[in-house]
Amino acid sequence: MVVDIDTLIGWLSALVWALIRITGFVMTVPIFGNKLVSSRIKLGLSLAIAVVVAPFLEDVPSLIAFDLGMVSSIFGQLLAGIGLGFATMVFFQLFVVAGQFIGMQMGLGFAAMVDPGNGLSVTVWSQFFLMLATLTFLMLGGHLVLLEVLIEGFKSYPAGVAISTNDFLWEIVSLGHWMFLGGALVALPAVIALLIVNLAFGVMSRSAPQLNIFSLGFPFSLLFGLVAVWVLISGWSARFESLASDFFVITRFWIG
Repeated sequence: MVVDIDTLIGWLSALVWALIRITGFVMTVPIFGNKLVSSRIKLGLSLAIAVVVAPFLEDVPSLIAFDLGMVSSIFGQLLAGIGLGFATMVFFQLFVVAGQFIGMQMGLGFAAMVDPGNGLSVTVWSQFFLMLATLTFLMLGGHLVLLEVLIEGFKSYPAGVAISTNDFLWEIVSLGHWMFLGGALVALPAVIALLIVNLAFGVMSRSAPQLNIFSLGFPFSLLFGLVAVWVLISGWSARFESLASDFFVITRFWIG
């Protein structure tokens, strides 16, 4: 088997262009890009996916013809991968926000623990919902769908072609309100139940001032919070499926 230099350069060029976008995705997506995952594993995974994708790329610029005009194309390819990874991160942070709402309403704001993936202190309910969402996402094959979206994106936004950064940036910024809205909707039943409990204790403190509302309020809020979360989890599948469907509709922007 004889391979000429032009064919080899073309294959290496396709590999590099694919590797740029895929590396940006793997380094930022929550599941693969977690801080607990070694950088070697991330780079190895990026290279393995790029090797599979590279032969299917067409009309990629040659590395020999590299000039300053290709810098913007490289930045666009990197932004496309990082944008998809960041959108996935926003989806998972939605459940962290829901846990924060519930934890604060239960009086567990002080019961914070360090999230090893992000290096931030969050409530225990945020960690619980994040772990539950991650396991559900993997069980439903969401990571495979993300890889499919990433690979299909090469057809809509070919490698080596300049991508409009304004569209990507606006799409990423618009995810902010969706994250807080989704988190509020997930936590809304538990928050309303705890609000009713707090209102009842407020009426009780006015009608019976001799009762120590602080010593009674916290245990009851914690107990009713656990019951509310238990009821919330009973309908977890339908709620998660609805949010995941909205998320994958958003990711179609990367497919075109």
